[in-house]
Amino acid sequence: MTDTTWIRQAVRRIEADFNRSADTHLIPLKLPAYPGVDIYLKDESSHPTGSLKHRLARSLFLYSLCNGWLNEKSTVVESSSGSTAVSEAYFARLLGLPFVAVMPSTTSPEKIEAIGFYGGRCHLVEDPQAVYSESERLARELGGHYMDQFTYAERATDWRSNNNIAESMFTQMAREQHPVPRWVVCTAGTGGTAATIGRFIRYRCHDTRLCVADPENSVFFDAFATGDCSKRIAGNSRIEGIGRPRVEKSFLPGIIDGMFRVPDAASLAAIRYLECVLGRRCGGSTGTGFIATLALARQMHEAGEEGSIATILCDGGERYGHSYYNDAWMAAQGFAIGPAVDAVADCAERGSGLPWALACAGQCSA
Repeated sequence: MTDTTWIRQAVRRIEADFNRSADTHLIPLKLPAYPGVDIYLKDESSHPTGSLKHRLARSLFLYSLCNGWLNEKSTVVESSSGSTAVSEAYFARLLGLPFVAVMPSTTSPEKIEAIGFYGGRCHLVEDPQAVYSESERLARELGGHYMDQFTYAERATDWRSNNNIAESMFTQMAREQHPVPRWVVCTAGTGGTAATIGRFIRYRCHDTRLCVADPENSVFFDAFATGDCSKRIAGNSRIEGIGRPRVEKSFLPGIIDGMFRVPDAASLAAIRYLECVLGRRCGGSTGTGFIATLALARQMHEAGEEGSIATILCDGGERYGHSYYNDAWMAAQGFAIGPAVDAVADCAERGSGLPWALACAGQCSA
């Protein structure tokens, strides 16, 4: 089989897989404290691999195939905090390709197990900064292809149409009371989702602003606030899937209208609150975005504004039973979870201020 024939068949398989899939749901969430401000969560946990990163993985595979970077003998290598690797392992299996995920040793065991289920292999490193060089080394030694989501996430996604997350979100809101949201809130792991949404907003001329919420121990907020994209930090984000120790190439500050830095304690309290009101568990990054959404809802309410805010339910909480939903783990991190959940509930349902200081930049204010 020629490379061209194999690539055509590979693209067809990925597109057929997409054609078998339904769109993800948009969930309305009433916040009693903020009448006139409608909140929506785009539920990305319903993808076959359980997270928002399923969209990214599909785009990265199509991008690599159409650029001629993959063939039927390629080993696919990726650096990841876990979620993208789970989704890429799924697509690698679909195409019959070996897959190696290079991840921090702190990656949740549930994600490691999921990668193995799809036939992938995990290469764990102690230093989160080492995932890049280790991925390059493994790809070189295996004669494979380093997918490099952190560079190509913003390039691989078709931000104008093709059912990207932004187009899907705005289409689903068309019959709502406030169909054009005042804000869309997302978080940043690579920056690719923010790039897609921000570009789509501008391309479609929507009167919508983009807010990105960043966790502790991540450089994205500082890069946006100061304009300095050269900063590096040690360690890793406690909120899996988002936050980075360096500013990735896919992070585009110019398309973001405002940012919050959200304390991890607030993010994790938020997902416990959402479990109570949604009847289901979410991953930590959803909590980071929800805290920013609460801050914006309060900001709009105090200004006498009405409208809608859309945010993202990034993945399900079943991958974090050992950590975010484990009270012993939370206590070991120094988090008093009960009072923190009560504080989130008071903000959402009674309009109280959050007890945490949220650093803000751009058009966001705490």
